[in-house]
Amino acid sequence: MQVIETLAEGLKREIKVVIPAKDMEARMNERLADAKDKVRINGFRPGKVPVAHLKKMYGKSIMADLVNEILREKPTSILSERGEKSATQPEIAMTEDEGEAEKILTAQADFEFTMAYEVLPPIELKSVEGIKVVREVVDVSDDEVNEQILKISESARSFETKKGKAADGDRVTMDYVGKVDGVAFDGGTDSDAELVLGSGRFIPGFEDQLVGTKAGEEKTITVTFPEDYPAKNLAGKEATFDVTVKDVAAPAAVEINDELATKLGIESLDKLKEIVRGQIESQYGNVTRQKVKRQILDQLDAMYKFDAPSKLVDAEFENIWRQINTDLAQSGKTFEDEDTTEEKAREEYRTLAERRVRLGLVLSEIGEKGGVEVSEDEMQRALFAQLQQFPGQEKQILDFFRNTPGAAASLRAPLFEEKVIDKLLSEIDVTDKKVSKEELLADDEAEEGDKPAKKAAPKKKAAAKAEDAAEGEEAAPKKKAAPKKKAAEGDAE
Repeated sequence: MQVIETLAEGLKREIKVVIPAKDMEARMNERLADAKDKVRINGFRPGKVPVAHLKKMYGKSIMADLVNEILREKPTSILSERGEKSATQPEIAMTEDEGEAEKILTAQADFEFTMAYEVLPPIELKSVEGIKVVREVVDVSDDEVNEQILKISESARSFETKKGKAADGDRVTMDYVGKVDGVAFDGGTDSDAELVLGSGRFIPGFEDQLVGTKAGEEKTITVTFPEDYPAKNLAGKEATFDVTVKDVAAPAAVEINDELATKLGIESLDKLKEIVRGQIESQYGNVTRQKVKRQILDQLDAMYKFDAPSKLVDAEFENIWRQINTDLAQSGKTFEDEDTTEEKAREEYRTLAERRVRLGLVLSEIGEKGGVEVSEDEMQRALFAQLQQFPGQEKQILDFFRNTPGAAASLRAPLFEEKVIDKLLSEIDVTDKKVSKEELLADDEAEEGDKPAKKAAPKKKAAAKAEDAAEGEEAAPKKKAAPKKKAAEGDAE
C-alpha cells in the first residue's frame, strides 16, 4: 500500500492511498479459501467447490466488502501512523466511474482513494500562574429569604367567596369567549377560568376591565393583542371577550408560619427557610460561576493565538447563525433594527465562532494533559437530567443517545469543560469579593462572547438583554399571554 501526501497547506492535508490490484486479489483469494469449506453449493460436495467457481459467484461481493473495510479502517490507522489528529471525520473520495469501479472489483485495477482533512493544531500549554480572577460573592440576607417565602406563599394562599364588587387582588372565576371581527378564535374560549386581578397573566387591559364586576354579571371586554404576540393570526388585532363572572373571592391573609410550610409539603418554617436560602445561594452561585469562567476564558483567549480548523469554525458559525435568524424571525426584527447589517453580523459572529473553537481546543488540551476524565456515573446523571426535562419522552431520548453518532460526546463535552474549569480554579489566583446582588446581576456586555450560541442575538448588547429576558420568563409567569395561559401556548404552537 502506498500512502502519498498530496497537500500540506496550513492545517489542511490530503492523502492519496493506492493498494495494488495484486494485493486486493490476494486478500480476496484468502477470503475465498476460507469460504471454500463453509459454503454449500448444489452439485458439489462440501469442501470440493473449485476456487475459480467461488470467485465467479462471490468474487465481486467479497471485493466490495474489502473496499468498505479498507475505507472504514485505513483512515484511522494512517492518521495514527502519521501522528496526526483530524479535526473532523476525514472526507473520503474514490472513483465514480462505473467502468473503473468494475475493474477494481475484479482485481484488474489498483484501488485508489483520497482522504482530505484538517489536523488539530499543536498546542503548547502555558503556565496558568499569571491568571487572576475575582469571584463575586453575595450574602443572602434574612429579608431576601422572607421576601421569597412571601412570594411562594401566594401559591398557597386561599380565597373566600365574597359579596360585592371585584377589587385588585381578588380572584375571579369566569367563562369567556374571545372573538375577532365577531368570530370566535381557537384558544380564546374557556370555562371556570380563575384569574387573580392584578397578576398580569392576561392581555394588557383585560384584568383592569374586570375590576368592579360582581358574580352573575355579564360583560364584554375589548382589548388589543400586542404586536409581538406569539400567535401571528392575532398579533396587533382588536378582540372582544364575552365574559360571565361566576364567582368573586377575596384573598385570605397570608401568615408566614409552620402551617404555611406544611401546606407546601415542608416539615417546618425553619426548614422552608433553609431550602429557600439554599435555592437563592445556588442561583447567585451559578451567576458567580459564569462570571469567573468568563474571566478565565478571556485570559486564555489572550494567551493562545493560533488558526482554528475551518471545518470546526464553519460548524460553530452555522449553529450561531441559525439561532440568530430564528431569533430575528420570532421577534419580527431585521439586522437594521439592531443597528447593524447582515454582513457585519456575519463577520462578528464568525469571530465569535473562531474564539469558541480555539478555546474549546485549549480546554481540551488542558484537560487531557491534566488527566481530567468524565466518569460513567457522571454521564448517567447527565442523561437522567435530560430525561427529567422531557417527561413522557424518555424512550425517544434514550434511543437518540444510543443510536446517534456523537450524541454521547455532546453530553460529555460540557461535563468535561466544567471539570477543566474546576481544575484551573484550583491552580490560579482567585480573590473573593463581597458584592450586592445588584452588582452581581448587572449587565456585562463582555459576557456575550462565551454564551451558548442558542441565545445569541445580532447585536452584543441586545444579546445580553435578550438572554436576561429569556431567563426571567422561565422564572416567572408570562405577561403577554392570551386570556388563558394554556390556550395562548396552544395558539403559539
